Amino acid sequence: MAADLVAVNGTIYTMEPARPVVRAVAISGGRVVARGDDAEVRPLIGQRTEVLDLRGRAAIPGLTDAHVHLVSYGLSLQRVDLTGAGSVDEAIERVRRRAERTPPGQWIIGRGWDRNLWSPPRFPDRTALDAAVPSHPVALGAKDGHALWLNLVALKALGLDDALGRWPGQVLREEDEGEPTGILLEDAAQEAWRRLDEAAPADLRGAIVEATRAAHRLGVTGVHDCEGGRELAAFLGLWHDGALELRIYMMIPRESLDAAIRLGLRTGFGDEWLRIGHLKLFADGALGSHTADMLEPYEGEPANRGIALLEGEELPAIVREAARAGIAPAIHAIGDRANRRVLDALAECRAIVDKAGLRPRIEHVQLLAHGDIPRLAQVGAIASMQPIHATSDWPMAEAYWGRRCAGAYAWRSLLDAGTVLAFGSDCPVETIDPIAGIHAAVTRQRPDGSPPGGWYAAQCLTVQEAVRAYTQGAAYAAGEERLKGSLAPGMVGDLVVLSEDIFRIAPEAIVRTQVVTTVCGGRIVYSAEG
Repeated sequence: MAADLVAVNGTIYTMEPARPVVRAVAISGGRVVARGDDAEVRPLIGQRTEVLDLRGRAAIPGLTDAHVHLVSYGLSLQRVDLTGAGSVDEAIERVRRRAERTPPGQWIIGRGWDRNLWSPPRFPDRTALDAAVPSHPVALGAKDGHALWLNLVALKALGLDDALGRWPGQVLREEDEGEPTGILLEDAAQEAWRRLDEAAPADLRGAIVEATRAAHRLGVTGVHDCEGGRELAAFLGLWHDGALELRIYMMIPRESLDAAIRLGLRTGFGDEWLRIGHLKLFADGALGSHTADMLEPYEGEPANRGIALLEGEELPAIVREAARAGIAPAIHAIGDRANRRVLDALAECRAIVDKAGLRPRIEHVQLLAHGDIPRLAQVGAIASMQPIHATSDWPMAEAYWGRRCAGAYAWRSLLDAGTVLAFGSDCPVETIDPIAGIHAAVTRQRPDGSPPGGWYAAQCLTVQEAVRAYTQGAAYAAGEERLKGSLAPGMVGDLVVLSEDIFRIAPEAIVRTQVVTTVCGGRIVYSAEG
C-alpha cells in the first residue's frame, strides 16, 4: 500500500535506539509506517504519494515545546511589543505611537517590558503613562508575565482603583500617599488580566492560527499549553472543526480544578491533537520581578526573599485532591525555597501520586540548593525547563542570586541524577524557537558568544540530550512516549528538516540553523522553499 508522504535522500535522526540514523521515512494515515535506506522505503511511493527529497539534509522528529502560552503568544503578535525597550521613555513612546492610530477609549495592550534593562533597574509608574496616553486604558505586561503596568484610565475601567487593598504586598504604592503606582504583581496582576479579558474580548481562534503558523516555521509540531478555560474552549472549537494543526497538551489552571473533578476529567484524556494535561499550580513568582521564593534574601535586598505562594499544608492538600481524581500536578517553582517546598510536597504525596500512575512536573526549576538536585529523581518529578531562560537571564541571576547561581538551570546535574528533562520556551516570555533553545542548552551562551566559555559550562548538554528533551522528554512528560518523540513505526508522522546537521556542526553554529520544512501528521505545514 502506498504511503501518503515519503522523505528520502536525507540524514534522519530518529531518536529511536534500534535505528538511530536512516535515510528515508514513510508516513501514511498520519503515522510512520517505515524507515530505513532509500531502497527500503521507495517501494511505498505510489502515484499519489508526496515525495520529499531532503537533498542530503538532516531531519529530526517534530519538536514539542513543553511550556508555552500559545494563545498569549498569538495575541502578542497583534499587540504593542515592548521587548528590548531600553528605558521607560522608550516603552511609553511605543505605546504613544499606537495610541495615535487607536480611537479614544479603546484598549491598548502590550507586553515585554523588562525593568532589568533600564538604568537604574526599577519598576515604572503610571504618572508618565497617564500623561502620554490620557484617553486610552493601557495594560502592559512585563516580560516575565508576573507584573502588570496600568495607567489610571485602565485601573478605573477594570474597577481596581478602589479595590487594590485586597492584595497587600502585591500592589506597589507611593510611599507618602499610599496611592497605587500602577504596578501590580503576581495574583493582583492575574486578577487584572482576568478582568481585562472580560472588558476587551480577543480573537482567540485567530491568535491560535497565527501562533501555529509561527510555530511551524520554527519546527514546533506540538506544545504543552499553560493557559486556562477560555483558551481550551478556543482549542476545542478548532479541534471540532478539524482545523487544529498543532498538537496541544492543555494544562488545567487551579481555579478550574473543582470543575474538572466534577466533570471527571483526568490527565491524559483526549486524542493525539488535543489532550487534557496536568494541573498548573504556582509556588512562587519570578526572578525578573524579584518575587521568586528564596531561602536567603536577594543580593542587595536584605528584606526581600520573594513571594511564597501555596505555603504550608495548602500545596500538598491540593496535590492530593487532584491526584485522587487522576490529575497530575505541574508546579511552577523558580526560587530555591519554592523548589524545596515543592519537593517536600511531592515527597509527602508520593504514594498517592504513584498509585494514580501520574507523573508530577516542576515547571522552570530555575534555582536549586545543591542538596535538592537529586531529589527530583527521588520523588519522580520531571524537570520542565526552558534553556533560553539561562542565557537570557544570566546577568540578572548573577546580580540577584550571586554565588547561588552554581545551582541555577542545572540541566547536567539533574540529568546525571536520573531526572527526565522536558524542554520548552515559556513563550511569549522568550522566543518559541527550539533551535535557539538547543543552542542555549549546548553552549550556555547567547548568540553573540557571551559569556565566553559559557555560563557555568559544566551544566551544558550534548546536542543529542538537548534534542531528546524537546522530543522524547516532552512526550514522556505528557504520557505520550508511545505516540510521539521518535520516528519509529506507529509514531506520529511529525518531521523537521534542517538547513544544517546540528549533530555535526560546531555548537556555536547551531543558532544559525534554519528550519527548511516542517511535517505534521504526514502533511507539509511549512516549507521555506515554497
